[in-house]
Parts: sequence; C-alpha cells; structure tokens
Amino acid sequence: MDFLMNLKALGIEGATFAMFVTLVGLLLTGMPLAFVTLLVALIFALGWMGPMVLPLISSRIFSFVNSFVFVSVPMFVLMAAILDRSGIARDLFDAMKLLAGRIRGGVALQTLLVAVILAAMSGIVGGEVILLGMLALPQMLRLGYDRKLAIGVCCAGGALGTMVPPSIVLIIYGLTANVSIGDLFTASFVPGFMLASFYAVYILFRAYTNPKLAPIAEPEDMTREEKVRLLKALFLPVMVVIFVLGSIYGGIASVTEASAVGVVGVLLSTVIRGEFNKALLLGAIRQTLSTVGMIVWIGIGASALVGVFNLMGGTRFVSQLIQGVSDEPMVIILFMMGILFLLGMFLDWVGIALLCMPIFVPIVKSLGYDPVWFGVVFAMNMQVSFLSPPFGPAAFYLKSVTPPDISLGEIFKSLFPFICLQILAVATLLIFPGITGR
Repeated sequence: MDFLMNLKALGIEGATFAMFVTLVGLLLTGMPLAFVTLLVALIFALGWMGPMVLPLISSRIFSFVNSFVFVSVPMFVLMAAILDRSGIARDLFDAMKLLAGRIRGGVALQTLLVAVILAAMSGIVGGEVILLGMLALPQMLRLGYDRKLAIGVCCAGGALGTMVPPSIVLIIYGLTANVSIGDLFTASFVPGFMLASFYAVYILFRAYTNPKLAPIAEPEDMTREEKVRLLKALFLPVMVVIFVLGSIYGGIASVTEASAVGVVGVLLSTVIRGEFNKALLLGAIRQTLSTVGMIVWIGIGASALVGVFNLMGGTRFVSQLIQGVSDEPMVIILFMMGILFLLGMFLDWVGIALLCMPIFVPIVKSLGYDPVWFGVVFAMNMQVSFLSPPFGPAAFYLKSVTPPDISLGEIFKSLFPFICLQILAVATLLIFPGITGR
C-alpha cells in the first residue's frame, strides 16, 4: 500500500523504472504476459491516478478489441488450423518434386517454396514450422542432407509467415499504428520474397560449394497420371492464394473480407479433396479459439498498460529519451531496432507490437519516415526474434516434431546463418527503403 502511495513521488523517471522492474520481475515468476501487463497497469493506475481512471483504461481496451480489421486475425488463424489438419500441405510438398528436378539442394528449395505458399495462405508461423518439420525434415535427413542445413531451412522457411502477406504480425502492427493493412501487405510483398531469395541463394551456395551437404535426390519413376495428380494438388492452394491476395491488391475486398474468402476457399478445398468432416472442423475451431484467445488477452493487457503509461506522461518521457540519443534520424531508428531485437529474445511479438508501437510510431513520423515502411522493418526484425535464442519460438515448434537425437541447442546453432541473413535483410530495408515501394 505504501508503494502505491509513493508512486507519484517517484516522478515519471522513477515510475518508469519501477514499472519496468515490476514487469520483468513478474514475468520471471512464469506468469503469462497478458496477466502481468494487466496487473502492472492496475497497480500503477491506482498508485498514480486513483480508481477514477479505470473507466478510461476500459474504453481503450474496448477500442482495441472492437476494431473490424481485428476480425481477420481469427479468420487467418482458422485457415492455418484447417491446413494443419488437412493433407493440402503434404500434397503441396509432394507436388514440388516436379519443380525440384535434378538441382543440387533441390529438396531444400522445394521446402522453401512450399513455405512461401503456406505463408501466403495463412501467415501463421507455428503451424508452418511444425508442418515443414513433419514433411520436409525427415525427407532431407533420409536423403543425407546436412542436419544443420535441413533444420535451418525448415525453421527459417516456416518463419516467413511473419513477412509474406497475409501476415498476422502486420495486421497487429496496422491496428496498433493505425495504418492501412492493405498498404502494409503491398509494401511487404517484395521484402518477403527478397528474404526467401536470400535463403535460396544461401542453400545453392552451400550445396554447390560442398556437394556432400545436399546430395541430388534420385529421380522417381512417375507415370503421366501421377504427374497430373501432383499438378492438380498445386491448383487449389494456388487458387486460394490468388483469391485472398488478389482481392486485397485488386481493391475488390478489404483484408477482413479477404480473410473470410480464404477460410471459405480452404474449406471448399477440403470438401473437394474428400477430407472435410466434423472432427477436422471442430479441431480447427478449438485451435483457433486457443490461439486467438492468447492474442486477445495479450492485446488487452498491453493496451491497458500503454494506456496507463500514456496517462502518466510516460510515452512523452520515453519519446524524448529516445530522440535524445542522437540528432541523426537513422541512429534513432537503429536504436529502436536494437530495443526490438532485445525484447524479441524474451517477449512474444504481439506484446512487443502493442507495448512499443504506440511509443515508436509517433517518433518515426516525427523523424519524417513512413510508418508503413517502419512496419515492414518491424516485421523483418520479428523474423529474427522468431529464430534467436534463448526463447526463439520457431526452434521450440520444430523441436516438438524432431527426432529425439536433435537437441534444442543443435537447432539454435543451425539457425545462426539464417539469423545473419535476416539481419542482412533488415539492413537492406534500412539502406534501401524504396524496396517497400514507399
């Protein structure tokens, strides 16, 4: 109680430090981020402003969850959940055998291409990494691929859902920064494929400089009917991607409407393939409720915390602090990227976006930079956080489906070259912002 009474006496500098220490301390207890942020928001709201401020916090939370665009999040998560339970991804991977051919490292490139298509269908990282770990990793290991290369391709390829539209990361950023999600999707299209091309060039370089790392797969004897069947397997996923992204880029539908089109497209695909049943639908719905519930609760907690911090004057204080780092705008941007990188090693990307963007985006605008461009850079930065130790989620997703002899330490070591490529992609976006078309 004395702590609450003395909060205002600390001043905004001391209160900001106290808030940070309290936040970190509660997170170290293992309490979920959503509950930590809500508890810290409540403590500092009562201590700084008293109980009369609580209605203002609740109105801020309501404005976050009441956004029409937010409806697209459960839709895209539902698409990923249905894909996870259907055989679409498996047949898509098999169909890519026709394109891999006799290229050295062809199976790794095939895996990367499947990752891009899956990312363009749903934008959910966890499901993609697990799917690739179940489909592609065993095949590459069976063919004699270098373990680290195979692991890295599955993890880094699966994480492309962060960058390739329709990315949930970009949707949450758009909601937080109050910028057009359609513009974010358009701006991230080329950078997403640029990063995928970096991976492809790296795979080819390693494969041809050291042929033992990626043996050429023996050609399979396929009948004409088998080849036609595999090509048909490509048709439905590609059509879903075309309808979802085409409707957004063509101005036919909003992101929310396009997400509904995607769900209908994936459901129809399972019906046509004869896979649709009650168990598939209920399982996908349960997974969607679990994932979206987590995102919503983190959003509620982060919105409350940022709202309280803003009312305390903390947002203005931190903005002045960051802008005081240097007179050079790019140095300030790099400083913010460093903060995001460090936070990404310990926090979930949803929490990072909702906690940091209300502070960072106004600074970005005041420096004369485009918030859409910054959103793409942020998403690329989150790519790094998905792979980097100690809590890179992509590594943990892959570990859940790998053979027991592959340790978490080996997975993180395997990801190092791909993390370097991601940092190179971030640097490229900072040096050449025109890549985003902004």
